[in-house]
Amino acid sequence: MKNLPKKINTLSDEAIIGSYVATLDASLFTIIYDRYNAFIYNKCLSFSKNNIEAQDLCQDIFLKLLLKISSFNGNSKFSTWLYALTFNHCVNHHKRNKYNNFKSNLDSIDQLIDKDSFFSKEEEVILSNKLEKLKVAMNQISRIEQDLLINKYLNFKSIKELGVIYNLRDSAVKMRIKRAKDKLVSAYKSNCTGTS
Repeated sequence: MKNLPKKINTLSDEAIIGSYVATLDASLFTIIYDRYNAFIYNKCLSFSKNNIEAQDLCQDIFLKLLLKISSFNGNSKFSTWLYALTFNHCVNHHKRNKYNNFKSNLDSIDQLIDKDSFFSKEEEVILSNKLEKLKVAMNQISRIEQDLLINKYLNFKSIKELGVIYNLRDSAVKMRIKRAKDKLVSAYKSNCTGTS
């Protein structure tokens, strides 16, 4: 190991990372971990709303950081670079989970209908057919469009929240929602006319 200053904890993030990449001294990575653990955990918690999942995400991000730290080039502050890494990881995790949850919800809608006695048998058949066509239509639009519509209409996310999740301005979010809805409606209508 190269000679490191005695007061290493006072060094900047960038200096510590430079030394870590040069020496692979685990104690240097531990300093970065200690500095940013709470920050990353809180950011993960804002996405997951679940302590255990947030802890898992946090550990995943530090593992990713360990693998990618040598790609930090110093063009921005390390904290900015780490925030982007954290945010992107959480968004990707959130998208995967929301998509999987939505698919699961669609699959269980029929069970929900069976439990509610206020539908007549004829209404149940009509609603079931419509839901089946909606499932098919959802699969005909892109994953990103599905995710956007799920967040807006099933998770009741505001335009502002969607802007943060997708790193878009409000106007761009509104435009993407409109396009996704138009595609979904078009696919749904096409399925309805194609099977009648």
